Amino acid sequence: MEGFRALGLSEEILLALEKKGFNAPTPIQEQTIPLLLKGNLDIVGQAQTGTGKTAAFGLPILERFDPNQRSIQALVLAPTRELAIQTAEEIKSFKGSKKIWITTVYGGAPISSQMRDLEKGTHVVVGTPGRVIDLIERKKLILDEVKFVVLDEADEMLNMGFIEDIELILKSCSPERRMLLFSATMPDRILSLAKRYMGKFDMVQIKKQEVTNINIDQSYFEVPDRDKFDALCRVLDVEEDFYGIIFCNTKAEVIEIANHLNDKGYSTDALHGDIQQNLREKVVKQFKSNKYGVLVATDVAARGIDIQDLTHVINYGLPQDSESYVHRIGRTGRAGKLGKAIAIISPSERRKLQFVERLVKAKMKKGKLPSAEDMVMIKKRRLVEHVETIIGTEHYGEYTQLASELLGDADPAVIVAALIKHFAKDELNPKTYKQIKEVVKEEFTNRYERSGDRRGGFERHSDSGDRDRRDSGGREAGRRRSSTSSTRLFFAKGRADGMTPRQLLDILKADAGVDPRRIDDIKILDNFSFFATRSDDAEQILAVFKRNKGAGKPMVERARERDDR
Repeated sequence: MEGFRALGLSEEILLALEKKGFNAPTPIQEQTIPLLLKGNLDIVGQAQTGTGKTAAFGLPILERFDPNQRSIQALVLAPTRELAIQTAEEIKSFKGSKKIWITTVYGGAPISSQMRDLEKGTHVVVGTPGRVIDLIERKKLILDEVKFVVLDEADEMLNMGFIEDIELILKSCSPERRMLLFSATMPDRILSLAKRYMGKFDMVQIKKQEVTNINIDQSYFEVPDRDKFDALCRVLDVEEDFYGIIFCNTKAEVIEIANHLNDKGYSTDALHGDIQQNLREKVVKQFKSNKYGVLVATDVAARGIDIQDLTHVINYGLPQDSESYVHRIGRTGRAGKLGKAIAIISPSERRKLQFVERLVKAKMKKGKLPSAEDMVMIKKRRLVEHVETIIGTEHYGEYTQLASELLGDADPAVIVAALIKHFAKDELNPKTYKQIKEVVKEEFTNRYERSGDRRGGFERHSDSGDRDRRDSGGREAGRRRSSTSSTRLFFAKGRADGMTPRQLLDILKADAGVDPRRIDDIKILDNFSFFATRSDDAEQILAVFKRNKGAGKPMVERARERDDR
């Protein structure tokens, strides 16, 4: 902890960092924290996602907290609901015993409960721009005494069309505030925003990390969404002496996957952001001592876990940003040992896969899952090897009398077969294994080409509630059985309306509950847009918007012929 202590952090904060497993500051933390603690200038920071930016601005905000000021002291803006929740939870975990109240506000959740939280009094607000503006306009979010305003993932917010919202929010903040802008990239419009709304600022730039995971064998399996869990089980069954982490993108997914794996008899633990510190420590200790276990975790929950002997890292779907992929797989292949990184993806994640391949500067191998017959052969072979090991290494003399009684006058082969059937249950029956159809790239591409004539249409959105839809809110869409055919839809907003691919995905998730990973082939034109989705998701979108006709939601017409020009 000496590295953090040298930055000027208090013992209370250092204790909280130690409990989280933080050992040394990252480069962005090392450069930013002293500037925020000792200086008075604004800060523009450039660093990739996953480099510790939240601690870089969160720790100094907590250190400079004024217990005598009852009003809001810091506002953190994030582009999506998920990032806002993640950032707020991270800041809460740093505060230790400090009596600092942190409130998260975002679209897709009841605004009334968030208003009640603000009325009780809070010191730090983390939120998405649309919901923040709604609360400002309702005079429930008062920022005239705020000391810090943080724009996190600023480039992403600009890509999503939040520039006007940000400008409006900044006008509501104290002119004496200190502004912190963090971005993975630094295009001209980011610097223009800084020059327009910030005073003199310090520039902190962290070089992009080189990817040098030479000891990691990287591969992926591509299957339909509905088959991903079965594919995961097949990978766990095939890989020898598995001791690794399965990374999921959400807390709900961690809970679901861990529960299903435990139900199937795998030795599984789970870690996510809502697990209390004492339970977290217990889970990590148990996992470290197991050596052949499975840990299902989110990125945030897995921070601070340092285990040298992991054999595998599995990505249950790819993370939102490519850099997080590098951080995940870097947990295996250490100390000169060979590690394996396996991704289980759906067809809609192929574009993410291409970004990952460019980042790691390597073409990932596409694996082929074993068939049901292959699985039975593998388990039979392992059963024989296991029995041979037992006979050669263990003492069993005290059971010979019982064995003789069991055999009696029966055929020994019949007795052994009965025991195998009883204890192996259905594991050696090919019919009990689901047939997983792995996606072939050409088939997927042709399917979308064939679907080009089947298109539906959205009418224009009304202004009511538009900001909330831009926030990445809404409930998570669960895995559901879907058709393999696809439908192309017409959306009556385009670049002229400020529409971006990310904004379109957020609208579909918030209003129709459709997982963004199921949306593909987005085309944003000047006055309208197109996208493709599976037939059952298209039907859900049509039904939802038809049901909400006249309630501030856009109406969707049935599919009709349109020229995609």
